[in-house]
Amino acid sequence: MLIRIFDFLFSFFGLLFLWPILLIICVLGYFDTGSPIFRQERVGRNQKPFTLIKFRTMPVNTQSVATHLVGASSVTKLGSFLRKTKLDELPQLINVVKGEMSLVGPRPCLFNQKELIDAREARGVFQVLPGVTGLAQVNEIDMSTPEKLAEWDEKMIQTMSLKNYFTYLIQTATGKGSGDRV
Repeated sequence: MLIRIFDFLFSFFGLLFLWPILLIICVLGYFDTGSPIFRQERVGRNQKPFTLIKFRTMPVNTQSVATHLVGASSVTKLGSFLRKTKLDELPQLINVVKGEMSLVGPRPCLFNQKELIDAREARGVFQVLPGVTGLAQVNEIDMSTPEKLAEWDEKMIQTMSLKNYFTYLIQTATGKGSGDRV
């Protein structure tokens, strides 16, 4: 319950104070791809679908698959910058405010990632809200290794505490972990 309160407060005030940056990225994204906001159905808590919101980092017509399956040439120049700085994740603060995500939790996968869904189901990972960042992300484990990712997600869930919550947030904000490998 305390983590949900922190999630809401940090996300709400993040959106409140960062709206000028969000607006600038939207304008730049409009010139970059013609459609700066990316929405995609993802697997949420208890495997219920929700719509993830991010800044678009690839052209509009890019195939809807896991990032590691898309070629690096598909990422735009602005998209590359947004990914390196993790600014492409900022719109997910809306998902956190709405209660669909937490700031810290397992990264939400696509419904077509059957191997990852099965591995996470077996480990009880879907019992918690998906997150913007987590233990796997700060340790450079992405969705290209589904079994390993599910294992680290389970480890994060079992060891979650306020201290770890803040540790993962600080590590993400200071650039630990490279995110998805593209």
